[in-house]
This record gives sequence, structure tokens and C-alpha cells, in this order.
Amino acid sequence: MTETLPGRAVGAEPFRRALAVHASGVVVITAQSDGVPVGLTATSFSSVSLEPPLVSFYVDRSSTTWPRLGAADHFAVNILASDQAELAARFARKGVDRFAPPTNWRPGPLGAPLLHGVSAHLVCLPYERAEVGDHVLVVGLVAEVATHRTGRPLLYHQGRFGRFLAHPDS
Repeated sequence: MTETLPGRAVGAEPFRRALAVHASGVVVITAQSDGVPVGLTATSFSSVSLEPPLVSFYVDRSSTTWPRLGAADHFAVNILASDQAELAARFARKGVDRFAPPTNWRPGPLGAPLLHGVSAHLVCLPYERAEVGDHVLVVGLVAEVATHRTGRPLLYHQGRFGRFLAHPDS
């Protein structure tokens, strides 16, 4: 596609501002790498396929967490609930122990950290990866799911975490 529109890409800042008006769900991706828990916040999480059950997220190639997360043999997607904005912020920060208290977690069935209080967990096996621009697209095959809370999700909109309020007519 870029061959058909040479020199037509918008700048990073106008693009970022336009995307900021799109609300997205918030997840924390966790894994165990060489016996050490690793994790990061992602707002690019999406379902990909039902057959086979696939999900995806993107991670910045310059992420300091990505090398350890990418080396893991599986990962967990922790879908955050509306009251977990501080947890999302913690896993987005640099230079902190993301798994230290007050973070509550336990090892999952394959060892990846599962965060407490989340709406759902998806344990995934690496399925595919592709470098796309300045990010890596990670696709996972969902091996196990557990739904815990079906209440309101945590959203990311205009650079801030927030909650979903259903329209009264729905």
C-alpha cells in the first residue's frame, strides 16, 4: 500500500491526536522469563480468530520489557476491570518492580503471572510475530481462559484511564 501512496503518510503527532479520540480496552501482558516475572500494559489488544482461537497485541520494539517477554514460551493476557487504573499505570511505568506489592498475582497453570482482580485471564502460546513499523505484532493461540468479573472494563481514552458507562437505552 505504501507504494501506491508515496510521501502521503501523516506526521506522528497528528496521527497520535487522532487516535487519542478512540477508546480502547486495557490489558496487562505477563510472562515468566528465566524465572523472573515480566509484564507490560497494552491498549492494542484484539481478538483475531475464533478457529483457531487467536488474540493479538502490539509492543514497541524499543520496549525494555519486550526482549524478556518475547523470549517466554507462553504469556498471559490479564483483562483489566474499571477499578484497576493504578495497576495499568504501574505496568506502564519504567524503572519499577511491577510485581512488588501492592500488585497481587499468582503463577498460572504454565507459570505466567496471573493478576488478581482482573475481569479475565487468557493463557496464550506464541503463534506468530511480525515487525510492523516501529512495533512488533504478537499473535497468541489461546490455550486457557478464565472469566472472573463481567462488570465494567478499564478503558484508555485521550491519554487517560477511565470507565465505561452504558447508554441508558441499551
